Amino acid sequence: MYPALFEALVECFRKFPGVGVKTAERYAFEFLNWNQNEIDEFLSVCEKAKKNIHTCKICGNLAEGDLCEICRDETRDTTTICVVEQIQDLIAMEKTQEYKGVYHVLGGAISPSKGVLPEDIQIDGLINRCDDSVKEIILANNPTVEGETTALYLSKLLESKNVNITRIAHGLPMGGHLDYADELTLIKALENRKKMK
Repeated sequence: MYPALFEALVECFRKFPGVGVKTAERYAFEFLNWNQNEIDEFLSVCEKAKKNIHTCKICGNLAEGDLCEICRDETRDTTTICVVEQIQDLIAMEKTQEYKGVYHVLGGAISPSKGVLPEDIQIDGLINRCDDSVKEIILANNPTVEGETTALYLSKLLESKNVNITRIAHGLPMGGHLDYADELTLIKALENRKKMK
């Protein structure tokens, strides 16, 4: 139906998560409608991003140099480390504009069924960061079986450190309804209840 080269372009766009055939076709048609300057800029940015974006050597966030913007920011509270599974989770926390500490990106969660063991994620780096200056570790793992397993593993591992270990609360989202919530969400909402002020 389409020329082979167009089909190849569609297949390239399909490699992005959540992009199906129809969306990939729209992207391919849009790409072909760009002028040469737009195409050159797009390809140049893709090449530069692949070459120059790395993970921060301290926390695992995206960085263009050795350290990310957060680790370079001297106004951040380095006594508090928020542990997240992925860089996207760090970005979600930053969007709240409430958290002023630093982060540690694990790069995944423990899942023996998927072949992900503790040594496969960035736990050693976290342990090495837990010196006497760190007062609190916030475990912000996702509320999944793997996330809970990882949080439990980390809390046991960090028991010997002189640090306060906390877990972010989980429960019902704002605007949610009880009858749409699953049992685990309701259990967590009850466990994490707090006194009304």
